[in-house]
Amino acid sequence: MSVSGHPRWSFLFTTLVAALLSGNHAIDIYLEWDVALDYTISPVSTNQPVITINGMFPGPLINATTNDFIHVNVHNNLEEPLLFTWNGIQQRLNSWQDGVSGTNCPIQPGTNWTYVFQTKDQIGTFFYFPSIKYQKAAGGYGPIRVNNRNVILVPFDKPEEEFDLLIGDWSYDSYKMIRSSLNDRLIASHMIPDVILMNGKGPYEHPMGKAYESFTVTKGKTYRFRVSNVGSVLSLNFRFENHKMVVVETEGSYTSQITVDSLDIHVGQSYSVLVTADQNEADYYIVATPKLINVKDSDSLVGKGVLHYSNSGLTVDVSLPSGPDPFDVEFSINQAKSIRWNMTTGAARPNPQGTFNVTNVTISQTFILQNSAETIKDLPRFAVNNVSYYTQSTPLKLADYFLNGSGVYQLDEFPTQSVNAQAAYGVSVVSVNHKGWLEVMFKNNLDVMDSWHLDGFGFYVVGFGDGGWTPDARSTYNLLDPVVRSTVQVYPGKWTAVYAFLDNPGMWNLRSQHLKHWYLGQELYIRVYDPDPNPAKERPPPDNLLLCGESDTPKS
Repeated sequence: MSVSGHPRWSFLFTTLVAALLSGNHAIDIYLEWDVALDYTISPVSTNQPVITINGMFPGPLINATTNDFIHVNVHNNLEEPLLFTWNGIQQRLNSWQDGVSGTNCPIQPGTNWTYVFQTKDQIGTFFYFPSIKYQKAAGGYGPIRVNNRNVILVPFDKPEEEFDLLIGDWSYDSYKMIRSSLNDRLIASHMIPDVILMNGKGPYEHPMGKAYESFTVTKGKTYRFRVSNVGSVLSLNFRFENHKMVVVETEGSYTSQITVDSLDIHVGQSYSVLVTADQNEADYYIVATPKLINVKDSDSLVGKGVLHYSNSGLTVDVSLPSGPDPFDVEFSINQAKSIRWNMTTGAARPNPQGTFNVTNVTISQTFILQNSAETIKDLPRFAVNNVSYYTQSTPLKLADYFLNGSGVYQLDEFPTQSVNAQAAYGVSVVSVNHKGWLEVMFKNNLDVMDSWHLDGFGFYVVGFGDGGWTPDARSTYNLLDPVVRSTVQVYPGKWTAVYAFLDNPGMWNLRSQHLKHWYLGQELYIRVYDPDPNPAKERPPPDNLLLCGESDTPKS
């Protein structure tokens, strides 16, 4: 029988030919990570534990190309369990590698475990971080680049160089001290970080800082900065002194290119911007300032780095470049609405991003999710629709696979369009339609900025609005070219609406990126189920699957 005569071989042969024709030469990338606490780095204070990877803070760059396979062997040298999640990597057909409490058993101290995942059908700027026990507040994060395959053009000229820049708030206290203090209602409600770091370094001329971040450029050249807000609390306005930025990509989507003086980057978000060194040869500030907080130029909550021209003999000016009013929410919303999908360029695939559009989709489910700060059993908690997520000892993905959820969670008890009368703990798991379109409306009832992230997918950001949402608000949606991303901001007292196409089976985390909110219960899980056991639909558990809780003795 010829190769093409057998259905299975015919399928494999066709797939191989298609891969070769498309230039799909994926490679395997092997990484060894030793994760430990370091008391000597102390970016802006003394004797503070920092989570390092191979002695580095931030951790090493994961530099991959579309469809590559990443193998990360994590050696946990901390004194407590550890998980990493890959913020924005969609883990296609493979939620086993997502690295959050609902999908994976933690890596125990003194042991190692290898993640294996593929950057399938993705390009863009992302980052990773430890996902449990409030460890992100101690570091352990690092950048991820997913580059275009050579056969697919990038929609801008190749820059002279690319720089990764992780910005975010930081506290002087130990993450363990902060973690334990969250049981205090006053602290949980009003805790503010102390300083803004850039790539793990304190602000320029900070009195307790050991170093500041600096990038060297050559006059006349253009550079790509991949910027991620890896902080815990604060949305940041980011800018370069006397230099414009061209926004070109965000979280795996090429954007219609817009030129801005400053860019709001909310917790958990990532952007690529192009900066041309077109000023006199000198040193210029790179600045990140918090939204919704008044700060002076000398405050620690003003992140300051330096853009250094290679032939510069001049240091930075005394005064910082001004940014927008931090309380001007309309500026921020209008800028967010201007971040739109580039409908004509390819990304992970040669066909234009605009091939996939939401102008005529049929919505199969709608979630209305409202956050709130609550007190449950005398403890401060955050909730979604008055349900505060309670983490189980058995990851939901394992309970689903081995136990059909029995004894761990009850499917669809969570209210998706209403708010429970009383706040209470719950194990929030919601079933959704495989390959259906989900509309989610996030309502922020708090007086602080929030941001939401969905693992496993990118969602289309279709609308922002004031006050309460009603179906009539759909008439205001942008269905023409909404940007696709995995983290979206929700302004105080306002709502944000997104669409998601649920084509990726698995158990997926939907959470606040505000670390305190997440840690204290503002999350739920979406179960995208396909009963077909075909591994082309969803991969089976990995051979090295860790077991814990009820899944220690899986039932047949």
